[in-house]
Amino acid sequence: MTTALKSPRGKLLMILAAATALSACGDGFRDSFRSKRDKVTFDGHLYKAKAQQVSRGTRDHFSVTVSRANQSLVGARQAGEYEAFKYCISEYGTSSVDWLIGPEHENIVPVDDKITLEGFCRP
Repeated sequence: MTTALKSPRGKLLMILAAATALSACGDGFRDSFRSKRDKVTFDGHLYKAKAQQVSRGTRDHFSVTVSRANQSLVGARQAGEYEAFKYCISEYGTSSVDWLIGPEHENIVPVDDKITLEGFCRP
């Protein structure tokens, strides 16, 4: 063993070098810089969608807001439906939804480049 590896500083440097080398292993080095969320496109576009409960007392009643709806209204509707299913699955383990304002609703019009859907999860 060399004298550099006997010192605490040398051991620390070797551990850091090994950790750095191992961090580059995996499916791809660039994957570590990507978001952990899966990127799903709808009608060829990415949308920001967020589902949340409407009030604290009733988590089955939710609304979904989809941004960038002017890219494609069809894609925005699909993204909203997808986000609603994710919400209901995480809360109740089912994708059954009763829509108040659903993706098939005729009068959905983007306001400030956003659409809003609303419904109830049905277990």
